[in-house]
Amino acid sequence: MSNNKQPKKIVIVEDEPSLVFTLRDTLENEGYKVFVVDEGTHAVEKVQEVDPDLMLLDLMLPGKSGYDICSEIRELKYSFPIIMLTARDQEIDKVTGLNIGADDYMTKPFGVKELLARINARLRRASKYSKSGPLNAITLDPVEVNLKESYVKKPGQDRIPLTTREVELLRYLAPRRNEPISRDELLEQVWRYEYSTNTRTVDVHISKLRAKIEMHPDEPKYLVTLHGVGYMLKSN
Repeated sequence: MSNNKQPKKIVIVEDEPSLVFTLRDTLENEGYKVFVVDEGTHAVEKVQEVDPDLMLLDLMLPGKSGYDICSEIRELKYSFPIIMLTARDQEIDKVTGLNIGADDYMTKPFGVKELLARINARLRRASKYSKSGPLNAITLDPVEVNLKESYVKKPGQDRIPLTTREVELLRYLAPRRNEPISRDELLEQVWRYEYSTNTRTVDVHISKLRAKIEMHPDEPKYLVTLHGVGYMLKSN
């Protein structure tokens, strides 16, 4: 990392002393500024204190689970990458973590070199995203989609809240309007799955999102299915 730049800040939320020692030593040698929280209760407080660039978050923690911490962070609208670290390797645990806002998932024991590669990749992606600036609104006449405040407004109706994943889906699809996007691409780029044959989670999220943004979800005008291909967000 360049010495003339401010070091990236990484918060480690982990209660295993030997792993904390290894992670801190490795990351500091790479030039990162590291903050450690060894139980769940104060994790969100530490985030608010240091405003990190990335978090390494253990799933099983004393005081508060990694799931709860991740959910709270996303509810507070922090968008920095979160990589979950856990000894659990069941698919449902991964899906749950990714669906509530985690960006990646590593199962213990893992290689430090692989973790560093994933950290660097997430930080590069986050940096590219922040330079271009987030997409804050989409017009799907007559529907207003506010991505900054996470809601949809249809004529004559109350605001409909959007989940973090739905906002991410729209932010990925909107710059690619009128382009077919495969389920696998959405899994990789929005859910950050590297390998998966389970595309059902995409279909379920698209269906829920379509119900929110379309005036007539059974006859979608904007978020359409391309059978055998994937999906497309069409222009007005």
